Amino acid sequence: MENNNPQQGQINIELDEKIAEGIYSNLAIINHSNSEFVVDFVSIMPGVPKAKVKSRIVLTPQHAKRLLKALAENVRRFESQHGEITEGEAPNLPLNFGPTGQA
Repeated sequence: MENNNPQQGQINIELDEKIAEGIYSNLAIINHSNSEFVVDFVSIMPGVPKAKVKSRIVLTPQHAKRLLKALAENVRRFESQHGEITEGEAPNLPLNFGPTGQA
């Protein structure tokens, strides 16, 4: 029997099929203002001179900091199970990304 009434303090989160597929990104561009962080996820393909932003997430500074902590904790757990993630050499990409730094 499925319980559709979450207990107090729990959130019932729905994930539809399209969102569950995810969006591939191999570059994140982060900008901020005094009130928000903007994270643009981009997919760059070799030999293609133009890339598109695939998804944009806008966060409050408080949520950005919580995301940073949660991501760091998950990377730590991943590395404890699978070994250190090596960064490799970052590609030297000149980015032309519209207006600069203010959200």
